[in-house]
Amino acid sequence: MTTFASGTDTLTRDALTVLQPGFPGTTAPDWLLRRLGEGLASVGLFGRNIASPEQLSSLTAQLRAERDDVLVAIDEEGGDVTRLEVRTGSSFPGNHALGAVDDVDLTREVAYELGRRLAECGVNLNWAPSADVNSNPSNPVIGVRSFGADPELVARHTAAYVTGLQAAGVAACTKHFPGHGDTAVDSHHALPRIDAESSVLERRELLPFRAAIAAGSRAVMSAHILVPTLDPDHPATLSLRVLTDLLRGELGYDGLIVTDGMEMQAIAATYGIERGSVLAIAAGADAICVGGGLADDETIRRLRDALVSAVRAGELPEERLAEAAERVRGLARWAASASAADEGSATAETGSASAPATAPSPDVTRVDIGLVAARRALTVTGAEGFTPLTEPPYVALLTPVANIAVGDETPWGVGAELACLLPGTETGSFAGEAAGDAVLEAAGARRVVVVVRDEHRHPWMSAALDTVLTARPDTLVVEMGIPQAAPRGALHIATHGAARVCGRAAAEVVAGE
Repeated sequence: MTTFASGTDTLTRDALTVLQPGFPGTTAPDWLLRRLGEGLASVGLFGRNIASPEQLSSLTAQLRAERDDVLVAIDEEGGDVTRLEVRTGSSFPGNHALGAVDDVDLTREVAYELGRRLAECGVNLNWAPSADVNSNPSNPVIGVRSFGADPELVARHTAAYVTGLQAAGVAACTKHFPGHGDTAVDSHHALPRIDAESSVLERRELLPFRAAIAAGSRAVMSAHILVPTLDPDHPATLSLRVLTDLLRGELGYDGLIVTDGMEMQAIAATYGIERGSVLAIAAGADAICVGGGLADDETIRRLRDALVSAVRAGELPEERLAEAAERVRGLARWAASASAADEGSATAETGSASAPATAPSPDVTRVDIGLVAARRALTVTGAEGFTPLTEPPYVALLTPVANIAVGDETPWGVGAELACLLPGTETGSFAGEAAGDAVLEAAGARRVVVVVRDEHRHPWMSAALDTVLTARPDTLVVEMGIPQAAPRGALHIATHGAARVCGRAAAEVVAGE
């Protein structure tokens, strides 16, 4: 059992309990271990914390040596957003690829295997899946992180993902409530706004969250978005109407509510993280996610003190903070004892509307499930007259600015995978108005494979592709984002995501494997 440090009063302990901080490095710093002893119950991991599965296992063991029931959370969506494989690219396709296949059993299998790998490394809370309906094709932050633009498709795959992940003993955190899909602004940079009527929100944004709740999602993450129909004055993360009246009251959700990162500019630039954290807990949130950018003991001290001061000043009811802290501890207890069999029986006992969360059948070799899914997700146009390449091509990446959730440290494309099949393949990265001419010059006489990512969102990318295709109509095109633009090129492959396995699946088509 965890023993708390003497001298830590209940109020201070509860204030620490509701925080989910990050930290730098691949071992836990002394200040973090000390805070665990004082009442901190959760830790968030990012790519900077992970070098290998073995190292991650050692890190989580180090945390549990200080607190045996600590919640170890991670933002591991698979696909474009990976922390386990941040330096190589994910072994699992993301949501959009799974939605393109539209096989809920496959989605459940993928989520189970991803959860199994997390659990093996000591991670027991995953900030996934994204239940956002990507109804705005220009969305700069969701895109392929969504299962698609059809609410019913998103709902059934969200439920399958939750079921598979939790069958592996890892708590799901369905996000971003009440839905981040119809936005044109990245909440990492500013406050997005969704102007939709209640009837639209009900049949579009809320449908997947209802499915996630029915499937037993242990956590839900709030979105830093303003939805005037629901609350004209406060973003969802800080809104009593959204978190308490809607999510808890109307939707009947009684699990943990986690905020999105409080250092994101949608909150930090308007309210500040201290005030924002107080308002979030008062509105109904139970856990404050912080540490993607701010990852130090000073930040934790400031947030703890802000919550304690708000209680003492009468701005935050002590009962609300205590309730939030108890929900965190409740999830920690579940996670500490969870197993695939336990989750299955728990779902059956609670009468969930979903199928029991039991482990999927072992029919598919688990090590290959990600690649199997990525192959099935491909949409290939022009294959009838295509002769696979036998000589190494030149791969041109038309590279947009990566959104913060994805990060720019994770490699993507088909070049590395093609080089394994066609040794001698070279890759170059291009951007801007002169990209097309630069590609042609770099490629020389070699066959060209142009890789794009959300071509429809980047006019310079379309112009570059026009230039290359005009000069070299035999060019192959691989779209690794949302395939919104019309297919073109001698062969067009849509992978529905930029995970490493998606690149592998496309490379196999190009090389005739």
